[in-house]
Amino acid sequence: MTDPLTDPTTDPLADPHRLERFARHIVLPEIGGAGQARLAAAHVAVIGAGGIGSPAIQYLAAAGFGRITIIDDDAVEASNLQRQTIFTEADLGKPKAEAAAAWVRRFDPALAVTPVAQRITLANAEDLLADADQILDGCDNFATRLAVSDACTALGKPLTSAAVGRFQAQMANFAGHLPDQPCYRCWVGDAFDAEDCDTCAADGVLGAFTGMAGSMGAMMAVRIALSGISALGDPQYGQLQLFDGLKPALRTIAVMKDPGCSACGTA
Repeated sequence: MTDPLTDPTTDPLADPHRLERFARHIVLPEIGGAGQARLAAAHVAVIGAGGIGSPAIQYLAAAGFGRITIIDDDAVEASNLQRQTIFTEADLGKPKAEAAAAWVRRFDPALAVTPVAQRITLANAEDLLADADQILDGCDNFATRLAVSDACTALGKPLTSAAVGRFQAQMANFAGHLPDQPCYRCWVGDAFDAEDCDTCAADGVLGAFTGMAGSMGAMMAVRIALSGISALGDPQYGQLQLFDGLKPALRTIAVMKDPGCSACGTA
């Protein structure tokens, strides 16, 4: 990442149009001009443009993340429109990554967006994520989440993970590459590497609930990008937010680093 405090090309205050666009961020003491410049210089890779990734991409773009990579191998279907707000009926049949990237370009032409219409796996995850500063994973299966987490740990990249199962959502930032921080695998273990897990097609999902998880994921990604700027720039690594959408209720679970973790452990 370029240094936004010394590189004038990432200074949102240098362009009156950008200044106006992000004025409500800049007046926040927790963000300010320095924080907005940090966002403009950040490159986030989003895994999955579905129910979680769709609103997350929209809010990351709205926040001014200067570069966004969207990785998804699926195509838009009619059943997606109930929760994947970045798409319309005109996008049916199109690759999700490309349709989502087209939305970002229309929304803010100043942002650099790259669609990757392929499935991320253990074999290619490190190559696909190597250029990003941080990753937001909103995919719908454990095998992919673990492949992404392991790649982030190997590459030394911070990870925002957001997931939904019916009316339960889990959102957290992980930094398994750091000696005192857990990775996502520390939380779920090795038992979920298979892809035969439950899906929203079988179990159902409430669109507004996935939107909440995606928005929360975007907020956590902002925390990582603003690390060190202010209290908002505390990534809160390993502090998993567990949301029960039926009650509703939110509680925090502290995830500890597992010394025996196959990805980040020291044992």
